[in-house]
Amino acid sequence: MNEQQQPSQAMRAITISRQYGSGGGEVAARLARRLGWQLIDHEIVAQVAHKLGITEEEAVVYDEHVEGFIERALNALQIAMPVLPPSPTSPAQYEQVYAEAVKQVVETAANAGHVVIVGRTGQVFLAKWRDVLHVRIIAPLRQRISYVARREGLDEPAAQARVQFKDRDRARYIQTQHGRDVNDPMLYDLVINTGVIDLDSAVDLALLALERKARRLSVSTGELGPVAGLERYAE
Repeated sequence: MNEQQQPSQAMRAITISRQYGSGGGEVAARLARRLGWQLIDHEIVAQVAHKLGITEEEAVVYDEHVEGFIERALNALQIAMPVLPPSPTSPAQYEQVYAEAVKQVVETAANAGHVVIVGRTGQVFLAKWRDVLHVRIIAPLRQRISYVARREGLDEPAAQARVQFKDRDRARYIQTQHGRDVNDPMLYDLVINTGVIDLDSAVDLALLALERKARRLSVSTGELGPVAGLERYAE
């Protein structure tokens, strides 16, 4: 491990939020390899399924499409969570149960330490953890469509439909469950546009931000901010 990465060992986790097709998943995987940390992505789905007493296949469907899963999982969740009302008036109750299970898994992973967490609202669940770096990966729509078409073997119209569907679904979920805008820059320590910055350079930037944030863990929150170390302007 090089000297730049040493201070980063004081950090517990990195969360990666990404626009669909921006290469954020690939950035997360490369980060985990560079750091020697565990990548937490689809493992969350399996752990949540276990917590809720549903099949992993059902959880995968939910993870891909929130609303569709709700309708198919009502009976399974009723068995797994008998404390829920026997006759729910809205699927929102079950969506809340799923969100709470994801929160527990994400926080458990962060507590274990040295993990790169992909999506799953980690930037909200761990927002107040000073020893977690929050990264957002974005890219222009046209470039994301091309990325998805190549990675998933889709024609351009199908790739565009998938990108736009995923963007809407993710935005709706975080807004509904947490009242937050996924594009709010204040949720993140670092936002990287892979339409300009290549994936390896994005990893380098994230590693630098991780190291620099780690160096400031001993600084009180009252002393953080752009004013720190700022000299007075000459009169």
